[in-house]
Amino acid sequence: MHVFQRSKALTIAATALAVAATATGCSSSKSSAAANVDSNAPVTITVGCEPPTSQAQPRANWLADVAAFEKLHPNITVKSDDANPCDDPTTFNAKLASGNMDDVFYTYFTDGPNVVASGQAADIQQYASQINNYSSIQQSLLDVYRDGQSSSGDLYGIPTGNYSLGLVYNKALFKKAGLDPDQPPTTWDQVEQDAIAITKLGGGDIGYADYSAQNTGGWHFVAELYSRGGTAVSADGKSANFDNAAGQSVLEFLHKMRFTDNVMGTNQGLVYNDLLQMMASGKLGMYVGDPSTLTSMHSQYGTAYDDLAVGPMPGATATLLGGSGYMFNKKDTPEQIEAGIKWVNYEFETSGIGQFDYQRLSSQNQPVGLPEPDLWQGAVATADNTAKAKYANIPTTNFTAYVNALPSMKLIIEPPQAQAIYAKGDAAMFAVLSKPNADIPGLLKTFAAATNTILANAQ
Repeated sequence: MHVFQRSKALTIAATALAVAATATGCSSSKSSAAANVDSNAPVTITVGCEPPTSQAQPRANWLADVAAFEKLHPNITVKSDDANPCDDPTTFNAKLASGNMDDVFYTYFTDGPNVVASGQAADIQQYASQINNYSSIQQSLLDVYRDGQSSSGDLYGIPTGNYSLGLVYNKALFKKAGLDPDQPPTTWDQVEQDAIAITKLGGGDIGYADYSAQNTGGWHFVAELYSRGGTAVSADGKSANFDNAAGQSVLEFLHKMRFTDNVMGTNQGLVYNDLLQMMASGKLGMYVGDPSTLTSMHSQYGTAYDDLAVGPMPGATATLLGGSGYMFNKKDTPEQIEAGIKWVNYEFETSGIGQFDYQRLSSQNQPVGLPEPDLWQGAVATADNTAKAKYANIPTTNFTAYVNALPSMKLIIEPPQAQAIYAKGDAAMFAVLSKPNADIPGLLKTFAAATNTILANAQ
């Protein structure tokens, strides 16, 4: 449920191309390298999520990277697919069922379990040792692409980008309202009080806003549920787990903000880009989002980075983790799988090249310094952060509160069948934001019943 601002590289240093394969102590019985693969045989792979022509610089970087990659691996031909969006929820399942995915296809984290269950993805466990920095990739991200989402399951994909939700806020409005722009609220009660202060400025300023359409309402319901200690589904993933006090607290709080505090405006049914546009226009104080939305506001609306910041998810105990990665078509030959892993390594898994070529990004006036993607842990993460800091061109201190809080927070992956559940959650969110007499217990029961049906049908 996240729009990635994907960054692509341009100039590749030959010495950086020797991507080291790092073996890991995976528990699977398939941990040995694939056998009987001719790594020098000519092979062609189709790869999804080439930036579209409307994204001129990222597309140019992608094409340059493909050319450099093919020069490094002359036996591999990369045919890029620029279908946009990379993963269209309205067509993804049909395309998957028909077996028409690219050889190396892009997925959101929310798609991983469904793709594995569909049988349309190749099991790449035996190739895992070929993934660059494999042992340093955060295990929670790898588990998204494992069978059963368990560390003991076989691997079916490679995470290439991730985000954790926090509280995006407008520093300029905070200053105008007499609030400390360097001290974002860390509890929902503080959000309410700051929203009241901002709305009192008048002139159409809105303290806080939230989504309620196109699956974004359900997405934020789940994120805010996590922040209050709740979970979307039971531990076995078979039933809804929000028709309770935690779920009720999410909807009651929003209803109070909307109709008692009157700090959320009157226009509801908002979708993803609406909140970005509202904040970029200087009329919105806060919304739940992640650091990449600052890039969207800057690139689409020219909003100054100095006026925007991100704090931790209110509650500062748990937040929703999302992201994307690549999976491999079950029809792929072993040679195509190995070639695909080499491409993913090159473009997405190596600090200094591809999406992590900070020098190139800085030279192109693209943002450097965002605290995401956040793929690695340990020494690899430290080295990458050092490289990033060298070329940072945005005010990284505007993420300090967010970055400092994350290590102590529980990062929770989106629930199974996330998109279908989110779609049902929209109705509950829209009702509490548009109906003064909304029946919150009834809305939760209806939402939970729909979720139970979705989960049962997926068994």
